[in-house]
Amino acid sequence: MRGADLAARLKSGGPQLSVGILTADLGRMADELARLEAAGMTVVHTDVMDGVFCPMLTVGEPFVRAQRTSLLKDVHLMIDEPLDKVAMFARAGADMITFQVESARNPHRVLQAISSLANENDASRGIIRGLAISPGTPLEVLPPLLDELDYVMLLAINPGWGGQKFLASTEARVAGVRAMVTASGREILVGIDGGVTKANIREVGALGADLVVTGSAVFDGTSEIEANAAFMLEGLRAGA
Repeated sequence: MRGADLAARLKSGGPQLSVGILTADLGRMADELARLEAAGMTVVHTDVMDGVFCPMLTVGEPFVRAQRTSLLKDVHLMIDEPLDKVAMFARAGADMITFQVESARNPHRVLQAISSLANENDASRGIIRGLAISPGTPLEVLPPLLDELDYVMLLAINPGWGGQKFLASTEARVAGVRAMVTASGREILVGIDGGVTKANIREVGALGADLVVTGSAVFDGTSEIEANAAFMLEGLRAGA
């Protein structure tokens, strides 16, 4: 199964949540992942930041490798020049590798590099090739890259800062990406990341994304992880 096939499998199940693990209790990561599985989640999201492309410094390849889970590992690289780094994340078990289009001198080459990598979790499936786009980046960067893509992720906040509000401009940007994907004739996932909360999950769902990233709405510091996850997934699908 190539990355495109894995993306199609995700798409066929209806809108999905990709739950950000960095907001969990990382001292109990195995238990936190098990609770996501018990809640019926399918994807876990890791933000890899290098303190160069964006100001925060988070985690790297060993953290992704340490995730012992049946969930698909969704790795978002917010790092400078990811070309030489994607292979190590594939070896760590990433099922999805998404990088910021602004971070690479040659994003087409990075996408081709991901295409050549094996999925360490299951040799029969490929790795989903994702491209993330910051709010200030024109969507016109996409058309030359669509033939190499399985996933476009639109950031609804600027990368690297917490506590930002969901940008209203995201609605038009999602519609613009959908139009480009339809014109391409390819089955490409469309995702949203940033500022997704319990208060706006239905409105976000109505934008028509296939995959929505949320973290603190699930891992909110309480013991209600399963209930939070169920609330977010129900809201996402009710809005769709």
